[in-house]
Amino acid sequence: MDDLNIRRDRHAGRITLTRPKALNALSHEMANAIKAALDGWRDDPAVRLVIIDAEGDRAFCAGGDIAAVYHGGRAGDHGIGQRFFADEYRMNATIKDYPKPVVAFMQGFVMGGGVGIGGHASHRVVGDTTQVAMPESGIGLIPDVGGTWLLARAPGRIGEYLGLTGARMGPGDAIHAGFADIYLPEAEWEAVKDRLAETGDASALHRQAPPPAALESRDLSAFGGRTVEEIVAALEHAGDDEALKPIRRNSPLSMAATLAMVRAARGDLRMQESLSREYRFTHRATADSDFLEGVRAQIIDKDRKPAWSSAADRAKVDAMLADLGPGELLWEDDA
Repeated sequence: MDDLNIRRDRHAGRITLTRPKALNALSHEMANAIKAALDGWRDDPAVRLVIIDAEGDRAFCAGGDIAAVYHGGRAGDHGIGQRFFADEYRMNATIKDYPKPVVAFMQGFVMGGGVGIGGHASHRVVGDTTQVAMPESGIGLIPDVGGTWLLARAPGRIGEYLGLTGARMGPGDAIHAGFADIYLPEAEWEAVKDRLAETGDASALHRQAPPPAALESRDLSAFGGRTVEEIVAALEHAGDDEALKPIRRNSPLSMAATLAMVRAARGDLRMQESLSREYRFTHRATADSDFLEGVRAQIIDKDRKPAWSSAADRAKVDAMLADLGPGELLWEDDA
C-alpha cells in the first residue's frame, strides 16, 4: 500500500510509514497491514529484528487518521470507529509482546496513535526533534493505544499530568517518563538502521546521554488530587497557569475518565488489560462522549472552540468504562 513500505532488508523486517504530508497519520488499513507484517515475520528465521521508522522530518506519526471515524459517527455508523480502535489496539499489543526485537526510530511529532506504534517497541529511539504527547483529552477522547499503560508507569504523578494536559515531551523527558529508551542524534540514524539490518542484532544500538529531563525536577504534587476538581484547586493555589491552561480547555469528561483510567492501569499486569479498558471508552465515544465535537473543533472546522456538553461526574465515567458484555475487546490468547 502507498502509506507503508513493508519489506525485508537483510536480517531485518522493515516497516516505514510513508505519509509525510499527512504527518504519517495512522489509518485503519495501515494498522492492519502493520499487524499482518509482524505476524508474518514472527516465525521467519530470516527476520531477526524489526525496524519501524517513518518518512519526513516533521513526524514519526502524529496520531490516528480519524476522519472516517468522525464522519461515520456523525452519520450514526458507530461501527467504523469500533472496528478501527479494536484492530489498532490488537496491533499495539502485537508490538508490545513481539518475541523479536522491535526498534522504533521516532522523530518529530509522536502523538496518540504514533505512541501506539513506537511507544511499545522493545527499543525506542528518540532524537532532538522528538515531541511525544498523548493529547486526546483535547479532542474529547482518552489516552488510548496503550497510553494509559505507559502513563501509569511514569514516575510520580507524571502520568496524571501528561494525561490531563496533553503536554509534549522532548527526548529527555520522553526517556524519563518511560516513553522512550535511547537518545541518538538523528544524523546517525540511517547508519544505525543499516547496521541493524546487516547484523540483525539490536545490541548494535549504542546509547548516548539524553538531554536533561525537565519533568524530573517539576513539582507535580497537585496531580495527586482525588478528582480533576481537586487537582485544579491545587494548581490554582500553586499558581501553575501553565498546567491550568490546557486543563481548562480540554474535555471535562475525557479528563475525569483519564484520571480514573491511569490510576486503574497501575494495577494491570499486562497491557491488554489497559487496552480493554480504553476500548470501553472508545467503543462508546462516537455515540456517548464529547469526541465528535472535539474532532469537529480541532480537526474538521478548526475553530478551536469545542462546546463540551457531556457530563463529567463519577456516574458518567463509570458508564463509559462499564463492561461491554459481548462487545468486549478479545485477545487471541484469551480464546
